[in-house]
Amino acid sequence: MQHIWTIKRLRFVSTGAIAVAISVLAITAKSEEKRSSYAPVDSTESTADVMARMKSQKPAVAKRHNELLAERYDLSNRPARDVTMSRGKAVQEGPRAKLPKGMTWQQLASMSPEEIRDKDLWPAGFLPLPHPNHSEGGMLFPKFHIDEIKKQEGRDLTRFDLDYDLPDHFLPEFPPAIFLTTRPDLGDVSQGKLVTIDNYYEVFAGLLNPKQLEGLRLLVTPFPQQQFNQTDDRRSEKPSRGVTCFDCHVNGHTNAATHLVGDIRPQEFRHRIDTPPLRGVNVQRLFGSQRALKSVEDFTEFEQRAAYFDGDPVIATKKGVNVLDRGSQVHAMAEFQALLDFPPAPKLDIFGKLDPMQATDSEMRGQELFFGKAQCSICHPAPYYTDNLMHNLRVERFFKPRMINGRMASADGPIKTFPLRGIKDSPPYLHDGRLLTLEDTVEFFNIVLETKLSEAEKKDLTAFLRCL
Repeated sequence: MQHIWTIKRLRFVSTGAIAVAISVLAITAKSEEKRSSYAPVDSTESTADVMARMKSQKPAVAKRHNELLAERYDLSNRPARDVTMSRGKAVQEGPRAKLPKGMTWQQLASMSPEEIRDKDLWPAGFLPLPHPNHSEGGMLFPKFHIDEIKKQEGRDLTRFDLDYDLPDHFLPEFPPAIFLTTRPDLGDVSQGKLVTIDNYYEVFAGLLNPKQLEGLRLLVTPFPQQQFNQTDDRRSEKPSRGVTCFDCHVNGHTNAATHLVGDIRPQEFRHRIDTPPLRGVNVQRLFGSQRALKSVEDFTEFEQRAAYFDGDPVIATKKGVNVLDRGSQVHAMAEFQALLDFPPAPKLDIFGKLDPMQATDSEMRGQELFFGKAQCSICHPAPYYTDNLMHNLRVERFFKPRMINGRMASADGPIKTFPLRGIKDSPPYLHDGRLLTLEDTVEFFNIVLETKLSEAEKKDLTAFLRCL
């Protein structure tokens, strides 16, 4: 009997050992699948194979994303009457985010965050906007910019795997005006040109001192970047000299080029970036996607060392990072950037408020709302309409987390208070470009801040914003 018991016990131990072994193997396998903070360095596919694979996938990727945009937004071209950007491009009007069936904006704004969340009534266009291929990411430029750079420099910013997504009529005018703090008497100094390495000297010689001119030269000089470089895992058909600072911040403004932030992991939580203007950086004190950088010099150095390569210094070394000298190159680049001024706002007085002799009744009512009931001025005080701080809007109060085309829509955390001076020149809006018009922006904040503005009040507030 003792012998039989011993055999059974041995069998039990053996079974237990096997179970432990299986558990260890499962844990090991799980750890091998663990997400990494690093991109793979060693390419295992040839450029030709990668290109063929991604080109074949491109139509399906575009179809999925375009269907998302069509579900979210009214993408038609409906310009506002008598409202243009600084160089004459029409401003789009009306909220373009589509409402849930049977809802109105007034009904939605009357509901509590919990009710909107529980009934799943948060407009899809107010959810975080994914990159056209969020799992891939990377810099992506509007076609009008790609065409002009190719024409001037012979440098091709076309990606073989992706095209830019938002229609041109929702984007800033191209090329944008350039206003200098040092020469406000000249107005727009761009000469109607896209400033590049080929013409920067012609446009700015005699307007800038030698150090500023050198800073501008560096801002329009191509340097290697994650998708555009000489390596075999690039996303351009031919090896590329890279991109310039002004490929996104066109003429010191923006063309709404998009990318993903480099400082968030894993991939599905990374935010899409809507390129902000460099206008008025001289009065700003927070920079970078999470606004942890405290000077334009920090921002300039960070872009070259980290943001160009998804925040991965290993990949940066492989692809040819441009390590700028802080004492001369960064200093010169930052000095030029600090000259970029906001566009003129003829209806504003020296305090950044409306001149009653020039403003309409609607604009004056909108100003009163901005500094009162709408609560905009708490974060956007005059004269530059920024408090140089970050605020957490906690928009996740209004919806349940969900995966959207590879982007996990959940809490965004604190975001920077961007200046509102010249705001009509820089659609789309919010940090990821999810709000296509100023009307969308007013509707969004009316719900988020629970200010319960009437239809007439929202129109007046939009009229005021167009004056800034």
